[in-house]
Amino acid sequence: MEFIDAKLDDYVCAHTENEPELLADLNRRTHVSILQPRMLSGHYQGRLLSMIAHMIQPKRVLEIGTYTGYSALCFAEGLQEGGKVTTVDVNEELEEFVHAYIEKANCSDKVEYIVGDAMEVVAQLDEQFDLVFIDADKKNYCNYYELVFDKVKPGGYIIADNVLWSGKVLEDYDSLDRETKILMDYNKMVHEDERVQEILLPIRDGLMIARKK
Repeated sequence: MEFIDAKLDDYVCAHTENEPELLADLNRRTHVSILQPRMLSGHYQGRLLSMIAHMIQPKRVLEIGTYTGYSALCFAEGLQEGGKVTTVDVNEELEEFVHAYIEKANCSDKVEYIVGDAMEVVAQLDEQFDLVFIDADKKNYCNYYELVFDKVKPGGYIIADNVLWSGKVLEDYDSLDRETKILMDYNKMVHEDERVQEILLPIRDGLMIARKK
């Protein structure tokens, strides 16, 4: 679903900071050679994630769902000196591709890329994070939220992507597929969680941003 008029969307993108040259190349390569390029954060959302990182200036970022590494590199732009993005993805077929772009971006010291099941990997991480980005298998969104919550510092953020699911969240709950129901459950859970301040942004496929009180 297009949430704003296509011409207005073009105008918004035209008046948003250009993506860095390397990310533009990663964007093109993803669309040409990788399945499901719609999963990419892309120019507009990527600039938002970079802006958020610059505003927060996180020391530690956790990303669940690397895909081709675009969003991880966006977060890396706003890290504090000595900061790190830990990004986890189960798809080992993209490992070589992702590592190549991390190296091209000179971010090998800023981005730790782990291939594995996020539920298992994240449970073993003994760190506190300033920002967590959830953009992986939808069936585990609620599980990921509960898994990471105690690992987020007070004042830290949990951002979840795809929470509008092409507008399917507006349909009758009982007639929906399992993934859409889970995303609706996620939005409801975060909205009712008194431990956070939340806002759902209709940007691309929807971003739920929760700040831990």
